[in-house]
Amino acid sequence: MTDLITQRLTQLAETDIGETLQPIRRGIEKESLRIDSQGTLAQTPHPKAFGSALTHPAITTDFSESLVEFITPVTSSIDASLASLADAHKFAYSNMGDEQFWPLSMPCYVDDETNIPVAQYGSSNTAQMKTIYRKGLHLRYGSMMQVISGVHYNFSMPDAFWPIWQNILGDTSDVQSFRSTQYMGLLRNYYRYAWVLPFLFGASPALCSSFLQGKEQDLPFEKLGKGTLFLPYATSLRMSDLGYTNSAQSDLYVCHNSLEDYVKCLQKAISTPSDAFAQFGLKDADGNYRQLNTNVLQIENELYSPIRPKRVALPGETPTQALRRGGIEYIEVRSLDVNPFSPVGVDKLTIAFIDLLLCLCLIEESGPRDEADQQRARDNMIKVVHEGRRPGLMLERSAGPVSLREWGEDIVERLQPIAKLLDQGQRQRTYQQALSAQLRRFQQPELTTSGRLMEQLVKGNLDNGQFGLHLATQYKKLLTDVPYQNQSDSYWQQLASDSIQQQADLEAASAPSLDEFLSDYFARNQQPFSL
Repeated sequence: MTDLITQRLTQLAETDIGETLQPIRRGIEKESLRIDSQGTLAQTPHPKAFGSALTHPAITTDFSESLVEFITPVTSSIDASLASLADAHKFAYSNMGDEQFWPLSMPCYVDDETNIPVAQYGSSNTAQMKTIYRKGLHLRYGSMMQVISGVHYNFSMPDAFWPIWQNILGDTSDVQSFRSTQYMGLLRNYYRYAWVLPFLFGASPALCSSFLQGKEQDLPFEKLGKGTLFLPYATSLRMSDLGYTNSAQSDLYVCHNSLEDYVKCLQKAISTPSDAFAQFGLKDADGNYRQLNTNVLQIENELYSPIRPKRVALPGETPTQALRRGGIEYIEVRSLDVNPFSPVGVDKLTIAFIDLLLCLCLIEESGPRDEADQQRARDNMIKVVHEGRRPGLMLERSAGPVSLREWGEDIVERLQPIAKLLDQGQRQRTYQQALSAQLRRFQQPELTTSGRLMEQLVKGNLDNGQFGLHLATQYKKLLTDVPYQNQSDSYWQQLASDSIQQQADLEAASAPSLDEFLSDYFARNQQPFSL
């Protein structure tokens, strides 16, 4: 712990922790594939009983009709967030017949990419744009990669924190600019520690061999059961070049040294033509869109990154337009696998540890990221997702090589005073419990989520499919039987009904043509930075 960080934490400790640190604001977005009773991808449309995927605030779809996304409201309580997630699952389970949710990040058995139905949202311009974007993703990267599931964690500091933190740092800029600058510093530090979450919580060391059909790869996979492939020390193949971290974007440079630089890089990518993507064409012979454009990125969401700066957009706004208007509102962490040992895919101690890591990233000094810094982060991530549990694995810090265990123990030590502050006055020592649990994982990698998963697969010579289907059946019964924690069944039924009516209202309203709608949307994206 540096003297500067100690000084800053001492000053924070003199404030009202209940106002400045403890009410961290958070939301969870958790993806799950719908599967049939045999454990294969469901071919049915998004269940109407769930409500409208376009307008429902808590149950929607991602890439595919079969890929459900659960979204919790923003709260300052970890328990409340998890209760909301469990309630949404309970309602869905009660309205999906014999289908279940696949409890792993890497997809279930899919015999052909053509059997992955692209999500449909209706006939409004917004709905058509969402579907066209997904068609573009299919053309550019293939559908198999798009049905990898994950958990996204949205994080923001309470409003009361910022003026106090600004005073501690002696900053005199306006609060909005100060907050954005601090969040960008958090992002830069997070990239330096990005390997930590896949090591601790990665849950995709194995995959169904059907996932690799048509893919060129040279990883030294070993085989389990009838068709499961694994790497003995892997942690998160979802975060490898096979999965969420797409090699097609390896040459795309996005600067995180300021919000202005970040927005300009995204704007450039969205407006720069791509020869590779132009070959697919913008429209087919009948004049139907095949993708939103033929540029490097169709829209901002196409950027594959482990973390993003975000602001809730107003109707019609692009994500970068929202950032230009009001600065960064919250941070979205995107590098978390679905935890197969949790009925809802994530647990309390995981969330608490992420809070701690993000607080450290915010409090620590964060210089600019140069090419060497970025390359170290990439190399460390590749090592950890492929062989993070290998004994004696070495990583690279700016000061030189260091063992993963030594670096992990150092991070835990630096998180200790933050954990004590966040636990101050609380009945449960959740944050200190989270640190103790993760310290054991750095010292005994077999206790990590991937280590526990591989132990069960290898011990029983199990396929991913057998293991996943068993858990899916178990979790459906569990969450169907438990009572609602936050809301009632009638609440969820009303939410579904309201969302269907909202979609109908959108489709009935007069609107410009789809061509005009898209032209106007992308014109807004290119407005100059104005913070």
